Amino acid sequence: MVLHIELPLLGGHILMGTDAPKEMGFTLTQGNTMHIQLEPDSKEEAQRLFDELSIDGKIEMPIQDMFWGAYYGSFTDKYGINWMINFQNRNQ
Repeated sequence: MVLHIELPLLGGHILMGTDAPKEMGFTLTQGNTMHIQLEPDSKEEAQRLFDELSIDGKIEMPIQDMFWGAYYGSFTDKYGINWMINFQNRNQ
C-alpha cells in the first residue's frame, strides 16, 4: 500500500500517485484507477480550470479552501477522467 508518492518532472511538474484499496471502500472500475492533478499558479486559475473542465461532469468535492491550506476541488469530467485541482499558496 502506498499513501502518496511524488515524482518531480521537468518544468516544476510533479507526477503523483496514491493507492485505492478495497478496504477503504474503493471499487476498481475501468477508468477510476487514476486522477490528473493540476496545480495552477493562482486561485483564479484554479477556479477557471475547475469550472471549465467540470462542465457536464460529476463534482466529487466543490473547489474550496481546505484545512491543509490549499484551494482544492475534485471531479470526474464528462469523458470519465478524474481530476484534482489544487492551488497551494506558497507565499504565505
